[in-house]
Amino acid sequence: MKISTFGFLTRRGVRNLGKHWAMTIACIASLSVCMTLNIFASLIEVNVDSMVSYLGSQNEMVVYVDPEADDATIQSVGNALSGTAGVSRVQYMSKEDVLNQYKGYMSDYAALLNEFEKQPFQANYRVSLSDLSQMETISKQFENISGVYSVTAPIEMTNTFVEVQQAVTKVGRGLVLVLMAVSIITVGTTIRLSVFARRREIEIMKYVGATNALVTLPFVIEGLTMGLLSGILTAAATIGGYATSFSCRPRWAACGRCSWVRLWCRWRMSGLPS
Repeated sequence: MKISTFGFLTRRGVRNLGKHWAMTIACIASLSVCMTLNIFASLIEVNVDSMVSYLGSQNEMVVYVDPEADDATIQSVGNALSGTAGVSRVQYMSKEDVLNQYKGYMSDYAALLNEFEKQPFQANYRVSLSDLSQMETISKQFENISGVYSVTAPIEMTNTFVEVQQAVTKVGRGLVLVLMAVSIITVGTTIRLSVFARRREIEIMKYVGATNALVTLPFVIEGLTMGLLSGILTAAATIGGYATSFSCRPRWAACGRCSWVRLWCRWRMSGLPS
């Protein structure tokens, strides 16, 4: 095919969009809505995963060491915890470390903590997991380690986070597949209606010897042009909407980090064994 012929058919395909402007607008609007919903569903899934990962990093397991354990036993417990599959981080907290931590939490009343005749806190290990869904199983493994006094883990809260994450992932992926199918059907239906409306013109072109490529190319250009315009509208809507949501993010993010989740974790993950 000559370049001049290709250019002529391309211009013809673009002009056809104007001739059938009502159908073109309807198709572009439908595609834009489907693509926008598709992208926002994917973004919601990604953000929920990020949120669950952040909350999961705040939900540490606390492994309390036997109060009568010597340094060698404490070290062996730490080695056993670090060697467990699924553990991403292990941090040792001595009695003094826990006391200093609470002095930081209660800076206005730090002097009161010095009045204890006996250290009320207990040495422990703070353990973070790479997979929150394994917290219950791994906590039971930790309880069987020699030298471990008890294990505290926010299993119920973690299970809730995991269930929400899995539900959002399933719904998001299902919505993406449905919207993709709707987009394909919309484009296909529009092209078929366009072909039907110009069936006589196509018959004349075939009578004078036009090849299938010459007949098909204008319709391909129409579909590509509608897809490009829909993509531009979708990108503008997505960037604008996401930028607007992020402009409001500092407010709720600041509240979220001081919310009941962090306060609950500080209380639940204290140096006092359950």
